[in-house]
Amino acid sequence: MIDSTRTQRPAGRAPADGRDLLRRISLGMLAGLLIQYGLGMIVNLYVSVPARDQGGGILTAIGHALSGGPAALTVHAALGLLLIVGAVQLVVRAVILRLRLVAWLSAVSLLAITGAAAAGAAFVNAGADGASLTMALLTGVAVFCYAANLFALAAGRLPDPADRSPGGQPRM
Repeated sequence: MIDSTRTQRPAGRAPADGRDLLRRISLGMLAGLLIQYGLGMIVNLYVSVPARDQGGGILTAIGHALSGGPAALTVHAALGLLLIVGAVQLVVRAVILRLRLVAWLSAVSLLAITGAAAAGAAFVNAGADGASLTMALLTGVAVFCYAANLFALAAGRLPDPADRSPGGQPRM
């Protein structure tokens, strides 16, 4: 039998509860979005999308950005896809924990990030300034929602679903 001490939790250290994990993920997503916002500004101001990458659909634009685009565009597109994965994870975890407000805010963030990705693909396809503005505005929506998550998940802000009776009413 293989015995590993690397997988054992240090003494006196409890596992993170669900709310704490959601708070950490929300903070990570907020930081990732701010990095993404900065990368977006760099791409918008200093990177020219090659003419061969223009035209095509959303998936084609993402493929071109990831495979043959300038380095800043590639990093920007890859981080965007990672942010979508993180946003999906946050929505699923909030739903599992039955934290409605966090689930709704996270779902709005997911929609905003997905919309920003679609606008990014439109930007790669046509280079339209409106697509760049849309990305920036939707990123702001997602940042706001994750900041609201941090506020809502602060200690004692949300009722614990475990403290409800089967009928949904708070226990006394």
